[in-house]
Amino acid sequence: MRFVEDIYSLYRDQLGEDEDNAVSVVLSILEDHSRNDMMNLIKEMDDDEVLQMVGVYLVEMLKMKMAQEGKLTEWDDSSNSARYH
Repeated sequence: MRFVEDIYSLYRDQLGEDEDNAVSVVLSILEDHSRNDMMNLIKEMDDDEVLQMVGVYLVEMLKMKMAQEGKLTEWDDSSNSARYH
């Protein structure tokens, strides 16, 4: 996806090896965009990109729910998904 490639190009040096850096970059970008902006980005995606995006979201939300109920012990709670929604 072009948007991801653009973000990576802009923040490559700040991302480093820590996943939390990517979370910080994404949260910062989301704060600067409206729902309408996000919907326009989604409209530009092809079908496979939309399915991949929704798939990643669903997997992460299921893992969070499983961790909350004690069914998943190795889920990394440091990137607490509550920050995303």
